[in-house]
Amino acid sequence: MSKIEVVPNQLTIGAEIKGLDLTRPLSDNDFNSIYQALLQYKVIYFRDQKITTDQHIDFSKKFGELEINPFRPQGEGKPELQIIKNDKNNPVLSTDVWHSDLTFREKPTKFTILRCIEIPEQGGDTLWSDMCAAYEGLSESIRNFISELEAIHDFKNFRVLYRGTAQKREELHKMEDMFPNPSHPVIITHPETLQRVLFVNRQFTVRIKGMSDDESRKVLEMLYEQASVPEYQFRLKWHPGTIAIWDNRLCQHYAVNDYYPKLRHMERVAILGDSVPYFDPQAKANIECPSINRVHAVEGLH
Repeated sequence: MSKIEVVPNQLTIGAEIKGLDLTRPLSDNDFNSIYQALLQYKVIYFRDQKITTDQHIDFSKKFGELEINPFRPQGEGKPELQIIKNDKNNPVLSTDVWHSDLTFREKPTKFTILRCIEIPEQGGDTLWSDMCAAYEGLSESIRNFISELEAIHDFKNFRVLYRGTAQKREELHKMEDMFPNPSHPVIITHPETLQRVLFVNRQFTVRIKGMSDDESRKVLEMLYEQASVPEYQFRLKWHPGTIAIWDNRLCQHYAVNDYYPKLRHMERVAILGDSVPYFDPQAKANIECPSINRVHAVEGLH
């Protein structure tokens, strides 16, 4: 009998999974409980897991085919493993901005599994924002307005890796051929929960199709701000041995860069996307996204 306990942190996003030792074989029932909690709460995490890198990779494989980051292949013989070590000698490049992983792919990243190896005593938290709640928080007029829009995505933050030489420019052209700016609906239907999700992000979205640059910029700025609403967010303080899993189709994340020059050491494994984002206006969600009532004071009323 499973002893798993799912402890939600917020109304719509974030839950701790208790009662599991990931160094031991995982039963089908336990995996199904984890998977359902992931779909329900978008981000789940485990504390005090003393697993190895190989065990991290093996655990991640249960969620699907592993992704190799095309711009940061690492892993010391394990290309599916991304080693994230940031300190004064290797400052953060671009994770301190709201984003969903690799939306410049035709099939963006499905899940991310991040393990904490070393963390400063203060700082280095990660925040996630529920993009289902962000969609629900828009007015009906705005939801109707953006329901048929598509946005173009690009690996713009990685372009800095290809500056300087003719060889680097040639490598950039190859990457541009490999990832030719896909268009994704501004609102997508999650393929499993059928929830509606706001699917634009500051890191990879460049513009809305069919709009002038000025129009696109103004609309995108309004939508980007939804990720910054505290009521939609969950914040995790890392400890060595903490493992977090999140659904990139349902949320965005932001790695807080407040620990420089100290060391933050994480290991990341991700699940390759297996579906092209789409929007189905007739789909009925099978997991409810509770509406968060954000009541603001009206000027002049007390």
